[in-house]
Amino acid sequence: MDWNRDFANYLDEEGIKAIQELEKETGTVIMAYPTPPAPASLDKTKKQKLEALEKKLCVRLVAYEGHS
Repeated sequence: MDWNRDFANYLDEEGIKAIQELEKETGTVIMAYPTPPAPASLDKTKKQKLEALEKKLCVRLVAYEGHS
């Protein structure tokens, strides 16, 4: 999987390589955050829209509060 550096732009190439190697070793996808973002508080309508889009796209979506 290509590595997204949006939330882990402080990592150097050596750090990214170490994470990618661990992903291969564990058979998992690892996400790196300096501090994990807070999950978004969604009202019922927003949650239903998110779930409908998940179903339409056949993906799992995770909503976080805006990153500052």
